[in-house]
Amino acid sequence: MNISGGKRGRITIHDVAAAAGVSISTASKALNDTGRMGAETRERVKRIAAEIGFRPNALARGLLSKRSFTIGLLTNDTYGRFTLPVMAGVSEALVDHGVSVFLCAIEDDPALGQIHVDAMLDKQVDGIIATGKRLDRRLPVDLSNLNVPVVYAFTEGAPDSVTFSSDDGHGARLATEWLRKLGRRRIAHITGPEDFVSVRERANAYREVAGDGVPVLFGVWSEGWGHDAVARLWSAAGEKPDGIFCGNDQIARGVIDALRERGIKVPQDVSVVGFDNWEIVAAQTRPPLTTVDMELKELGRQAGLTILSLAEGRPVEPGVRKLPCRLVVRQTCGGDALGI
Repeated sequence: MNISGGKRGRITIHDVAAAAGVSISTASKALNDTGRMGAETRERVKRIAAEIGFRPNALARGLLSKRSFTIGLLTNDTYGRFTLPVMAGVSEALVDHGVSVFLCAIEDDPALGQIHVDAMLDKQVDGIIATGKRLDRRLPVDLSNLNVPVVYAFTEGAPDSVTFSSDDGHGARLATEWLRKLGRRRIAHITGPEDFVSVRERANAYREVAGDGVPVLFGVWSEGWGHDAVARLWSAAGEKPDGIFCGNDQIARGVIDALRERGIKVPQDVSVVGFDNWEIVAAQTRPPLTTVDMELKELGRQAGLTILSLAEGRPVEPGVRKLPCRLVVRQTCGGDALGI
């Protein structure tokens, strides 16, 4: 078998049929998993097609199936902190199905959002995945009555939609229980703005483990706030915390810097846990930061598989699906890097 795409141009279904010794009709049915034929013949045609470098024509495939084999990913997270891992999971889920993903960033501009949605519909996408930068805010564009399926991931979904979110309460319990397991009994929680649903869910779960009387300090998502919160805790009367659970990794870095300035050792004197597992922050913290991973890549993978099912006409039950988090233990809790 000696077929050169470089000399003959694009490998076609005719080349596959000739190389496999079958008719063009049989080759097409084998590659599209249709028709009646022996399993050995079907697998042989697929194997030969792969060996000679056959790539099905996406337009022709789309005309046959009435699909474009593309998915739109719409986001207002222009920095990409949350969207990039979600997109990695979506792409991982769809690549083996020959489906491509294209990203449209809309910031918080309704007009720009509508332009991008219209462009996706003009391209006849098989579906849209909407994602963002917080769980309790919708994108600034209405996706509820489109003629293609929509799945929401890490953003608030429309009524009766399929929505994927991380389980913030689960993540907070993992962090607080780990601190308790290390023998920490005076655990403080320094976190972000109280108007975030995720902040309230984490704070409630933290209280369930640490107790109702423990302090929760609400603030902003910044290292500066973590630094200021430590100053507030250490200027107050009474015993000081021996464990601190932070609402995100940036706050945790500010906390660790403030403790170091006071001569307080991490993790010997105070153990610190963050939230997000933002590698660029957590791994570069000194010492490296124990933190909660929201498993955004897995969240994206599940969203990708779901939009694929909807695009293929399979029934999917609507509702919110909360995915568990994972604790990544590093040196701020005295451990080596491992996931729990």
